[in-house]
Amino acid sequence: MSTDAIVLLKEDHKEMRRLFKAFQDAEDGPASRRQKLVGQILEALTVHTYLENEVMYPEVRKLLPDLEDDILESYEEHHVADLLCAELAAMDADHEHFNAKTTVLIENVQHHVEEEEQEWFPKVREALGRNQLQEIGERMIALRPDAPRSPTEPKAIKKAVDAVTA
Repeated sequence: MSTDAIVLLKEDHKEMRRLFKAFQDAEDGPASRRQKLVGQILEALTVHTYLENEVMYPEVRKLLPDLEDDILESYEEHHVADLLCAELAAMDADHEHFNAKTTVLIENVQHHVEEEEQEWFPKVREALGRNQLQEIGERMIALRPDAPRSPTEPKAIKKAVDAVTA
């Protein structure tokens, strides 16, 4: 298993894409199936966002001040996703807005992932190099077991607020 921070984040992105597709395939299916899939999406997004906000973004912000605007935009995109995640966590799958809200979340996250992978990650990889990205990745791996799993956990809420108000 790689410890490269960008490789780890891309693995998370791949898992989220898989979950998004599973939800889209089940959109007309039983509410219980959609509820379960959204629960899995929320957990994956909560962990991923926490690791980026806690480790990746602050480190890149410190080491690469030229990427400040990109990082601030990413924090804001996380904030929008966090709000949608919190709303979905409190919503039943049979609510008339459930599928629409999930679709908006998926679209927002896909946009964010594309920007990271196409624009941001190449800049970071070029500027930081392998050793620094492995050190960042090792910190992310160490933090993952303690990351919040739900957008309504106090740790997740605090990190979301701190990221936006920083």
